[in-house]
Amino acid sequence: MKTMDRALYWDDLAPGLRHRSGGRTITEADLVNFVNASWLTEGLFTSVDSAEREHSVLSGRVVPGALVYAYAEGLAKRTMEGVGLAFLEATLVMRAPTRVGDTIHVECEVVERKLTSKPGRAVLRSCIDVVNQEGATVMTYTAVRLIRAPGEGIATKALP
Repeated sequence: MKTMDRALYWDDLAPGLRHRSGGRTITEADLVNFVNASWLTEGLFTSVDSAEREHSVLSGRVVPGALVYAYAEGLAKRTMEGVGLAFLEATLVMRAPTRVGDTIHVECEVVERKLTSKPGRAVLRSCIDVVNQEGATVMTYTAVRLIRAPGEGIATKALP
């Protein structure tokens, strides 16, 4: 699976395309900032006190799934700069916990690309696995996006 370090064009985003993003390590500062911004102040995410955590089945500094998803979308979206118009839908499944210090990347597969009735627009459906540094899939989701299609000044240069 090829790691993408540039934006993909319309012709690249054909069904069957599989690619991998670069990685992103989740830090303690990321967790604290996200918890403060989102108000996800559950003890599981905010306390390192063993008394607070003794009732949890999870060990370590667990990261909210919403933060993992936000970073995964950022990693996935980097390859679609310039063609993405709107995020329409997602179906998401958590597979394993993510902890502070984990490095995640996404592995994407385009499963459907179809033109809409409006010229210059298409719907893109992709399956995305969020994978940690140990190779474990921690999250899987299907994303549906509205993208630019040929006819709207979009480049159609395919991968080399």
